[in-house]
Amino acid sequence: MRAWIEMVPPDAADGKLAKLYEKARTPAGTVDNVMQAHSLRPHTLDGHVALYRAVLHHPDNTLPDWFLEAVGSYTSILNGCDYSLTHHWHNARALLGGGETGDAALAALDNREPEQAFEGKFLALLQYVEKLTLSPASITRDDVDGLRASGASDGEILETNQVCGYFNYVNRHLNGLGVSTEGDKIGYYDEPGS
Repeated sequence: MRAWIEMVPPDAADGKLAKLYEKARTPAGTVDNVMQAHSLRPHTLDGHVALYRAVLHHPDNTLPDWFLEAVGSYTSILNGCDYSLTHHWHNARALLGGGETGDAALAALDNREPEQAFEGKFLALLQYVEKLTLSPASITRDDVDGLRASGASDGEILETNQVCGYFNYVNRHLNGLGVSTEGDKIGYYDEPGS
């Protein structure tokens, strides 16, 4: 079962939904279940695709793609969202070159010990992601000032905040509707040599 609610598959879509599915296609030419889960309300699919591309794949982002994918993966670990973790850790691992580096980084995040694999502003930003995901009302100006002190620019803080916020939204979308990866092509990027 791909979800607990009805989803219109791409080959049965017409009109506005068919056009939106074209916008939502992955580089592999597929439409992932995360997007198909919007099919009964296409206007939400339109907004989701726009937000996803803006926070993760916009050319004006300055943080490295591997780190944005790690932020999404860590948020998904904290929320227990296997769907997003499966897709986005595949991406982070591929962008990190695969192998032991990727495995060590995932183990650190999985154990909620990002300091085991990350340092400097990347570590500080991941610690911010944890606090923002688990206790958002406890965030203070001191947290943001600490990110600046670690070397993160205000733009990088904003990028991290937006990726974390997006994944908190999508994790609830996926977990709340029981969306599975069944039939999905996993990941946006391929690992070297694959």
